Amino acid sequence: MKEKVILAYSGGLDTTTIIPWLKENYDYEVICVCVDCGQGEELDGLEERAKLSGASRLYIEDITDEFCDDFIVPCVQANAVYENKYLLGTSMARPPIAKRLVEIARKEGAAAICHGATGKGNDQIRFELTIKALAPDIRIIAAWRDDRWTMDSRESEIEYCKAHGIDLPFSAENSYSRDRNLWHISHEGLELEDPANEPNYDHLLVLGVSPEKAPDEGEYVTLTFEKGVPVAVNGEKMKVSDIIRKLNALGGKHGIGIVDIVENRVVGMKSRGVYETPGGTILMEAHAALEELVIDRATMDVKKEMGNRLAQIVYEGKWFTPLCDAVRAFVSSTQDVVTGEVKLKLYKGNIIKAGTTSPYSLYNESLASFTTGDLYDHHDAGGFITLFGLPLKVRAMKRLEMEKK
Repeated sequence: MKEKVILAYSGGLDTTTIIPWLKENYDYEVICVCVDCGQGEELDGLEERAKLSGASRLYIEDITDEFCDDFIVPCVQANAVYENKYLLGTSMARPPIAKRLVEIARKEGAAAICHGATGKGNDQIRFELTIKALAPDIRIIAAWRDDRWTMDSRESEIEYCKAHGIDLPFSAENSYSRDRNLWHISHEGLELEDPANEPNYDHLLVLGVSPEKAPDEGEYVTLTFEKGVPVAVNGEKMKVSDIIRKLNALGGKHGIGIVDIVENRVVGMKSRGVYETPGGTILMEAHAALEELVIDRATMDVKKEMGNRLAQIVYEGKWFTPLCDAVRAFVSSTQDVVTGEVKLKLYKGNIIKAGTTSPYSLYNESLASFTTGDLYDHHDAGGFITLFGLPLKVRAMKRLEMEKK
């Protein structure tokens, strides 16, 4: 019997071309695995396409809830945002996808796992680090880095497919390179390749509208959290994936979550892309507003550092590492008090706070108001400032002493 290879399959031109290429160059039985993280209609017709292209079997694995509960939620709790803008939509999805590829490979007794990520991008790193961490014995085939891969354009891939009896309705026309899941959709290519160009939002946007085309009336939304986990929208309890779907619709309607960024890829180059993350942006903002109310200053200082560190870890594909476990453990320990409600107003690309409540609120009106309460005597501040500023005063006195010599 032939050895088996598991192919990470999207149904696009690249992964369709890889099926006959693997059979021709490695003589493997090709088993396709499409991992559903909320791509929606992109999965329609995949089984017929995979079989027509020469695959012996197609698995369609729905991990949407696992993606939301085990990967998105920890990043929201950490406020993990890469380079202050990117909400890690693609980065968070790659580890659970690769994890499922490994699980299917074990089930099928496969000798190798193949992916179609290019040699210029981050996804090759994310896929391969996860596979190495979970299945160091399984061979990894990266088609675009393989010496046997000779195709360098969509036209050449289409010709290769036709030569192998695969005539599918792929177009050689250039279009945006997109990646979509429940959390976001990314756009690269065309006018975005030149940072001097303004994005053509009328042509580009998929999940919503630009702020200019959003309604002239704002809309309120209330989110409820329990220990850092979103549990309800406008009082209606639902699972996390449904909350994101609900917020995607609301955020898209109001032009929320559109980010144009030139980011630093792991492989060393800068790349320009536009990300749509309407629901995720709302969720992140609501969670941050609640934390403002309930987490003390010293913990928040360290948590900000850990959030930035987790963003880098996830961006670099290092989810299944001891460091990631440790950072997530710290973040998780801060979430016991992150319970309450956050009301937000959505208006033309803006998210405006409209009230936050929590039984664990550290806000004390008696302390915060300008009137003198029982817990605070204004005179106490004098001694505090004397001690707090003592290093500054000593340094200044020493400087004056030296100037007189």
